[in-house]
Amino acid sequence: MTLPISSIPKAELHCHIEGAAHPEFVRKQAEKYAIDLSVILDEDGETYRWTDFTSFLEAYVAASEVLRTPEDYVALSYDVLKRQAAQNVLYQEFFCSHDNSDRMGCHYSDMIEAMAEGAQLAREETGIETRFCVTGVRNIGMHHIDEAAKLAEAHPHPMVTGFGMAGDERMGDVREVKNAFERAKGAGLRLTAHAGEVCGAKSVTACLDHLHVERVGHGVRSIESPDLVKRLAEEKIVLEVCPASNIALHVFAEQDHPLGRLKEAAVRVTLSSDDPPFFKTTTSNEYRLARETYDFSDADLLQTTRTSLEAAFVDEPTRQALFARFEAAIADMTEPSKSSETGE
Repeated sequence: MTLPISSIPKAELHCHIEGAAHPEFVRKQAEKYAIDLSVILDEDGETYRWTDFTSFLEAYVAASEVLRTPEDYVALSYDVLKRQAAQNVLYQEFFCSHDNSDRMGCHYSDMIEAMAEGAQLAREETGIETRFCVTGVRNIGMHHIDEAAKLAEAHPHPMVTGFGMAGDERMGDVREVKNAFERAKGAGLRLTAHAGEVCGAKSVTACLDHLHVERVGHGVRSIESPDLVKRLAEEKIVLEVCPASNIALHVFAEQDHPLGRLKEAAVRVTLSSDDPPFFKTTTSNEYRLARETYDFSDADLLQTTRTSLEAAFVDEPTRQALFARFEAAIADMTEPSKSSETGE
């Protein structure tokens, strides 16, 4: 029996909240504020327009302009999470950045409270659990990462459980933000960082050596270094892999993506959608891609969810509750009465 993708319980660790804004949501917001989106949306109004990594970042920023108040972030968080829950996502982590609160002219903590309010509304309706990971953005400047750590330390929130670094890997030197990561860890936050996407294996090694992260965002170009792949497996570092994003940004051609090779090398891999509508993907599509292109079995797909829950930035009671839901979902979909179902 091949399990339907829709029935597989999922968990996602790598998703930027503004980048998850569905074009339908963005269009409605643009109408409210009389914003012209023709530069970043195709004529069908359903597809974001960009050509390379730099123009993708520009389109991302332009789409974020429709978010102008904390109330807009309540609506965004709720809308994205409702869509995720409909895909049988049990747990969702979002990256968020204080440059967006600066852009809106509100305090960082007001934006966090707004996102948390939307997440709570979605949880009450669907059961989906959510946490947030505060990030500094490299292409704004390495100082932005220091500022993010200070804000996260000064204004703790129970749903903010992680700290990381996003943006263009080509910018800055990770050694410049070692103190920021130490500050965040001292404040009780778990650590991740984008690396091994635009830049090669050395960018992953630098984050492991200097920032002491327990997860790496993307990390797929680790495959370029056999020694690093061995290290990742031995140290049980989790890679937040986003295959459709990597393919869309030409990090790897679809047939060359190393997801399967990393799994076979015993690296702990997970599946995420990154900025899903920008890359014409969904969380379900990432699982489907892993099955159809990289030969993931049902057991492999379930293991990626299990690994995500093991690596989730949550307290242990919440983790155990998520695992209980996960195991219940597996038991439900493997009942003998459902054995006649076929995969999507």
